[in-house]
Amino acid sequence: MLPKANRIKKRKDFELLYKRAKTFKSKFIILKAAKSNSEKVSAGFVVSQKVSKKATVRNKIRRRLSAIMQAGLPEIKPGTSLLFIVLSGAEKATFADLAADMKNLLKNV
Repeated sequence: MLPKANRIKKRKDFELLYKRAKTFKSKFIILKAAKSNSEKVSAGFVVSQKVSKKATVRNKIRRRLSAIMQAGLPEIKPGTSLLFIVLSGAEKATFADLAADMKNLLKNV
């Protein structure tokens, strides 16, 4: 799980990233990345009901992405805010597929 210090939780922060961040897209994930005033890397995850109506499936995807992000945290420049928006079809993807997709997106940041 991603450490609390590295999580985006506030609605304002999510809205700010939606508005001003650069967007990168892959098969399962859309990444919105922006610089922040903080010295830490922060990340947020959005898994809508369009992906799955079941909360357990959405939470499973969120936990998988969080674990992948935690492993890749040292490789990301400090002062970066990241927002991962999960696309429909990700519920059928394996952990390895999501990890490869996410790592390709993080190369752009």
